[in-house]
Amino acid sequence: MATSAGRRRHNAGEREAVVAAIDGGGSRTRVVVVCRGQVLASTELGTVRIGAVGIGEACERLVNVLAELRQEADLVGYDAVVAGIAGVWLPEERQRVAQIMRWMARERRLLLGELEIVSDAEIALEGAFAGRPGVVLIAGTGTIAIGKTPAGAYVRCGGWGIELDDEGSGAWIGREGLTAVVRALDGRGQPTALAHKLAEVYPAIRLDQPRTIVAAYNERVFDYPVLTPLVMACAEEGDPVCRQILERAAQHLLELLLPLRRHFQRRPIPLALLGGLLENHTLLAQLFREHLAHIAEYRLQPARGTAIDGALAMAWRLLAE
Repeated sequence: MATSAGRRRHNAGEREAVVAAIDGGGSRTRVVVVCRGQVLASTELGTVRIGAVGIGEACERLVNVLAELRQEADLVGYDAVVAGIAGVWLPEERQRVAQIMRWMARERRLLLGELEIVSDAEIALEGAFAGRPGVVLIAGTGTIAIGKTPAGAYVRCGGWGIELDDEGSGAWIGREGLTAVVRALDGRGQPTALAHKLAEVYPAIRLDQPRTIVAAYNERVFDYPVLTPLVMACAEEGDPVCRQILERAAQHLLELLLPLRRHFQRRPIPLALLGGLLENHTLLAQLFREHLAHIAEYRLQPARGTAIDGALAMAWRLLAE
């Protein structure tokens, strides 16, 4: 009698496939386990971005959480797993992650079945348009514009990471805000209310001793993305320095869309906005939409599904193939 990695149905002999979808973004990771459209288990954990935690730590976190969900859902393992991981683009990177995950899974007697590693942007694109052509602009901890052409080719702009670029992202906004604070403290820049808000939120920072900012950063009291809400709050309260940062961020986000236009002959190009900076009713989202209104080539539409939906669709496709 045929068996599977997951449970059986009560009518003996009918196979139940179990798949796991992983959305590993820059700040958090979501994992969902599904069988026949029913969610058996789900959870969230911290980032598995390779550039932030390293490949070994990222793989260990993923395998550990899959093992925990296996136990929670009373499974042997999985028939298919699709993991979208921030910053994973090169074929050799994807292959390396898959190899390490399989090795770690064998150590835990965990069956992974079909395993595919892609970028988190790809599963977001898949979910947004249900596999159809279009472009998504993602603005969260990082930024990227990625599209799928009518010929099925992936095209992208941005997504380099805060170490190289990511202009307009949450990390970039936080860094620019911090830069504005230290410039103001030096007398090189315009004073900003962000300095006092920073000191209120983080008592380790004393404005009469500016180098405490450096000490707090080095001790990881904060990092760039967690400063973004402070910058946005100051901008909404009328601080001109923080408002200018958001104006520049909106322009940088628009720039990501412009080079992709040449890959789409048919107009308008479907466009979906993803990520907390654009999906929520933020001042940045308002400023960006004002800029976008001048670009006639794109047609804004709501995403049809989430990145998890995209990963699940890819997982089921793996099994069908």
